[in-house]
Amino acid sequence: MLATYDVEALRQDFPFLQTGVAYLDSANTSQRPRQVLEAMERYFTGFNANIHRSAYRASEQATEAYEGARDKVRAFLNAASRKEIIYTRGTTEGINLVAYSWGRQNIRAGDLIVLTIMEHHSNIVPWQILAREKGARLAYVDVDEQGLLRQDQFETLLQQGPRLVCFTQVSNTLGTINPYREMTASAKAAGATVLIDGAQGAPHLGIDVQETGCDFYAFSGHKICGPTGIGILYGRRELLEAMPPFMGGGDMIRAVRLYDTDYAPLPEKFEAGTQAIAEAIGLGAAIDYVQGVGLDAIHAHEQALAEYALEALSEVSGLRVFGPPASGRAGVISMWMDGIHPHDLSTILDRHDVNIRAGHNCTMPLMERLGVPATARASFYLYTTRKEIDRLVAGLEDAKRIFG
Repeated sequence: MLATYDVEALRQDFPFLQTGVAYLDSANTSQRPRQVLEAMERYFTGFNANIHRSAYRASEQATEAYEGARDKVRAFLNAASRKEIIYTRGTTEGINLVAYSWGRQNIRAGDLIVLTIMEHHSNIVPWQILAREKGARLAYVDVDEQGLLRQDQFETLLQQGPRLVCFTQVSNTLGTINPYREMTASAKAAGATVLIDGAQGAPHLGIDVQETGCDFYAFSGHKICGPTGIGILYGRRELLEAMPPFMGGGDMIRAVRLYDTDYAPLPEKFEAGTQAIAEAIGLGAAIDYVQGVGLDAIHAHEQALAEYALEALSEVSGLRVFGPPASGRAGVISMWMDGIHPHDLSTILDRHDVNIRAGHNCTMPLMERLGVPATARASFYLYTTRKEIDRLVAGLEDAKRIFG
């Protein structure tokens, strides 16, 4: 395992962590370091102007910072061109963009769309809408008892020649790290277009989209130490060039006439209206921060925490933990305590200043597969410590005491 970093020193960068709360809900939204907040404040106080539209200095500074953040994302993903980096509001909008634009242009009646049972609703519902509209078919890859995707089922479905394959890089409920490179290669060999949900993958593993070979990749800023309301869709240039716009309006046009319009080139074609300028700048600062720590070091830190947490939680009687061993997961642990609903568990843990997620995690089909209505989920990130996991375990024991 790689040498890690000084977590206690790093935590000083995060204002919310100074409140004393054990924040174990980073898969939901991560905390933001001062460097991100300060980058956004510099925009608001120093050059708060719109982009691409004006010739005065503040507007030029805003445009430079906004487009500079795009260049940082391009390098982070190792995309071939900055034209392949589209700003969105988050992973959900990125996937919907593909469904509405590429999907409505390419999916036909009878086409097969392959998904997995562990997908977030944002990687299920858009495809349900599209399949219903086009008369396409949906098929799902199941998980085994360890929470790993059934690769035998995946290969069987690929033999049916799917038009589209969509899967998550990392499960937001089980923490499972899927073999995304191998799955992409197999799907491409079967002739499918591939979309990867990177909401949980980008912050913890990163990706080289050229090496992986995926066609689309989406992630959100607020899960990688950035602000809410900003995300990224990567798409291969030749696919994006052929796709119609997702939205119409200002900044996505080259020329507008009464009865027809010439669209702007990539990436502006998919960025209608005034964008989330401060948030894009914040995302660029977040990419700088995470890369400064190092994704390999972050992943090693999380796996060490997961191993520690799984061992500690195994001592809590009546607790069922879902998902694979620490070696096969990111820093996400979902649990079910006998006799205590996750919402009650979360409320009791909050009395201990321990923050977790309670609910179906936007993965209701997976909850049904696991046989529970909801889970209590603890999730870690680069700033999480073992002491916080100890507080989680103590809170669980207190919940058991309260419920008898």
